[in-house]
Amino acid sequence: MTAYERRWETRRGGGRSAGDEARESYYGLPVIHRAPWRWEIPTYFFLGGIAGASYVVAAIADLVGGREERPIVRVGRYVSLATLIPSPLLLIRDLGRPERFHHMLRIFKVRSPMSVGTWGLTVFGAFVTLSALIQAAEDGLLDRFPPLARLLRGLPRRLIAALGAGPALFVSGYTGVLLAATAVPFWTKNYLLMGPLFVASALSNASAAISLILSLAGRGDHRALRKLERLHWITSAGEALLLAAVRRNSGPTIARPLNEGRLGQVYRRGVLGAGLGLPMLLGAPGAWLGRRLPRGVTALAALLTLIGGALLRYLIVTAGHRSADDPQATFELTRARDR
Repeated sequence: MTAYERRWETRRGGGRSAGDEARESYYGLPVIHRAPWRWEIPTYFFLGGIAGASYVVAAIADLVGGREERPIVRVGRYVSLATLIPSPLLLIRDLGRPERFHHMLRIFKVRSPMSVGTWGLTVFGAFVTLSALIQAAEDGLLDRFPPLARLLRGLPRRLIAALGAGPALFVSGYTGVLLAATAVPFWTKNYLLMGPLFVASALSNASAAISLILSLAGRGDHRALRKLERLHWITSAGEALLLAAVRRNSGPTIARPLNEGRLGQVYRRGVLGAGLGLPMLLGAPGAWLGRRLPRGVTALAALLTLIGGALLRYLIVTAGHRSADDPQATFELTRARDR
């Protein structure tokens, strides 16, 4: 009888309170709801990042480069358009009511990352399409439509590239800010790091995509490709440092998904090893020693970088889901905010 009364007093608040029990364990139940995202969202993060960063790389090469950088400009514009086209389709498919996607454009809310992102993607899409059409006209792909081709060739190509670089850079990194604007512990704990991490990864993936196409096509000046390999190396190094900062800043509880189980293997072997470390090792002689790398080596390094970029988006989204399911991670975050 005494033991029963003690248990009853504990439930009612006597002795060890129910609030203390909940704060320590929440009875093993998640405190918050995880984002109901499927494969469409990390795929969009990956492709949208490449689209924005490829446009930025092409714009920089067009504005400050010479004739030897023209292949980078050309491929960058086409890669940007090709990776942008599936992006809105992925977002629409992820909506609960896909047929109502147009309602996202009815209003503009500065305080809503989703609203700002929707409009940013729309504005960026206009610049990407226009720049790709200009490139197609310069390549003679629109010669069947002489008036349109002449009109496009007469447009201020570099001015359009400069104006579009801003929305392009925004699209390449705003998804990280969008994650940080939630209550998910792993994302919001690193709210200052998510945006830069996504930008660095997008630039790394974009330079890898352009390098892969140029190496397979056997085109591009050696000096221009060396600049592209150097950009790839620097942005990959920045991505690795930001990932290390995310893990350190998260702390042992919130960063648990990166350290344990299958997701920990994806982080160490997939993202850090195959996606960052090995491509940097393969590309270092070309980026910093000026050596002409075999096309197969350049293509392999670029392909591994792209695989690592896709795995990074999967890792970030899944780690966020795991931290949302872990009540200890939520309590750790709230305790940090109360200090």
